[in-house]
Amino acid sequence: MNNYNINKGIGRTVEFKGLKAQYLFIFAGGLLGILILVMVMYMAGVNSYACLLTGVSGASLIIWQTFSLNRKYGEHGLMKLGARKSHPKYIICRRSIYRCLKVQPKTPVA
Repeated sequence: MNNYNINKGIGRTVEFKGLKAQYLFIFAGGLLGILILVMVMYMAGVNSYACLLTGVSGASLIIWQTFSLNRKYGEHGLMKLGARKSHPKYIICRRSIYRCLKVQPKTPVA
């Protein structure tokens, strides 16, 4: 039986077969989703070969995409990409031009 080391130290990220951090959850969730889809299809009476083809093609697509995302974005890349999408492109000031140009009276300091 194979023995896999998952965590290699305190404070380091979880890594399994090259997949790091959030990619492990994407990988496991995707494969679990494909398994549930195939089970539902089989119980609904879909042809066994269609279920097998759907399972194999879906699992291979999940594996390929997960490893490609891991290679492209790295350990923290998806979080950085999500943060970049949530930032505004422009800072908009909705104050009227009159309020921006209006001279404010100075208050005396006591």
